[in-house]
Amino acid sequence: MSPEPCYASIIMAMPDLNLLVTLDVLLAEGSVARAAKRLRLSPSAMSRALGRLRAATGDPLLVRAGRGLVPTPRALELRGRVGQLVQDGTSVLRPAEKLDLARLERTFTQRSSEGFVETFGPALLARVAKEAPGVRLCFVQKPDKDSTPLRDGLVDLETGVVGLETGPELRAHALFRDRFIGVVRKGHALARGKVTPARYASGRHVVVSRRGRDRGPIDEALAALGLERQVATIVGGFATALALVRASDLVASVPEQHTAGLRGGLHSFALPVALPAVTVSLLWHPRMEADPGHRWLRGCLRDLCAKK
Repeated sequence: MSPEPCYASIIMAMPDLNLLVTLDVLLAEGSVARAAKRLRLSPSAMSRALGRLRAATGDPLLVRAGRGLVPTPRALELRGRVGQLVQDGTSVLRPAEKLDLARLERTFTQRSSEGFVETFGPALLARVAKEAPGVRLCFVQKPDKDSTPLRDGLVDLETGVVGLETGPELRAHALFRDRFIGVVRKGHALARGKVTPARYASGRHVVVSRRGRDRGPIDEALAALGLERQVATIVGGFATALALVRASDLVASVPEQHTAGLRGGLHSFALPVALPAVTVSLLWHPRMEADPGHRWLRGCLRDLCAKK
């Protein structure tokens, strides 16, 4: 394995890049006096700068012809290249230009649950189409809470509940607070009358767990009352749970806002046990913090979720 370069020695050996600006102006003006005036330097300081340029390039660059100066072949060769280098360097060190949404062409990838896309996707797509028609959104599924896709730049944004698995370096903005509710098909016994803890626990339940777990906060709350629910099946997502509920007598417990677009035609009810609300957040990697397009899209999501 080759040794790592010594950046300190490289920097010390580099020529003064400010000389590029001086050379660009000298070649454009063809006069030490005019170049000095343009750069607000004294003629003697400009003459010294020309001497440094000659030493650095190994070429006289500008030579006297009568009362004026004319460029050497080497200077003519450098003139176009130097101008572009100065423009590129200035662009790199200048703050990003104001975002022109009408001309922005870009694809943003967002990792979210199906429920989030069902609920907020239509309004988000409509706003993006109106403000930035050249922008395309790619929604990908969220099978876990692993932060690697954000860290590696595979996705631009993610929505979900911040937990222990969330990378500590990630930026997060709370979008809304959600609560869990019970859902059954219309005509189910729990769609009629008061839903008590005992009636709720007596049903056959579909549990949502990415890791296949059959117990969670709901079960702990029921256990405190001496009750236990019967888990008939375990699925990986809320959309699947609701699809099963729609076609059976199963009971699902799902986040209310997160699944608003999936519960059409079903009966919802407040859970008869106390559970803490959950906060759904928008997550992104800090390298995208100052990106104008990314910042605009984050603002769109915040606005849309705040209206729910």
